Amino acid sequence: MNFEYPMNTSITSDDEITFNNFTLANMSEYTPPSSIRENTNGFWKYEEDKTLKEVQDYLSGTYKSHYTSQDSKTQTLDLIESIGDAEAFCRSNAIKYLSRFGKKNGKSKMDILKAIHYCVLLYHFSGLHKTNLSDYPY
Repeated sequence: MNFEYPMNTSITSDDEITFNNFTLANMSEYTPPSSIRENTNGFWKYEEDKTLKEVQDYLSGTYKSHYTSQDSKTQTLDLIESIGDAEAFCRSNAIKYLSRFGKKNGKSKMDILKAIHYCVLLYHFSGLHKTNLSDYPY
């Protein structure tokens, strides 16, 4: 597998990396910043595991509050899908919530969670969940 380094990056030896004219030598003696050293959650550098858990909790809660009657499980999005507009609807709503982040009630966690929800729905309605994972280049 080939890896493309960011522009202005060079590897001059196993122990030396240069990025934007800054050389980091003696990699074996390199001490990462405390934010990386203190990563106690295992694999996730940016606490993605915690974020995914919050997203899962949020998504689970939305199914109790959607606009459905007691007799029907049909949601508004189901009707939008039936006329072929679900993908565009989800993309537009993701953009809406991302563009208002930081503008309405400060940096609202709900705006981000709603944007993520619409991105997940966009992923579904665009058929990407059916793609074979071996198709991804990473």
